[in-house]
Amino acid sequence: MNIQKLESWVSRLFFAGAFLLLVVALIERIGHVYGYSFIQVTKVFTMVEMAVVLLVFVIAIQLRAIREELKRNP
Repeated sequence: MNIQKLESWVSRLFFAGAFLLLVVALIERIGHVYGYSFIQVTKVFTMVEMAVVLLVFVIAIQLRAIREELKRNP
């Protein structure tokens, strides 16, 4: 497995994880409005922060891939 495939898979995994965390945080927030709580171990804002961190890594990986592609084909 070459490094480009690995970067692609990691990027997809992080993006899916960030999206999942954001969806869970939104569902939890809507649940709080109605008086329910699905996840007791963390706050909603903490889940959003984790999603943002994963998205920052995705952006960094994508920018690195773009830079490498531009180096190969100027």
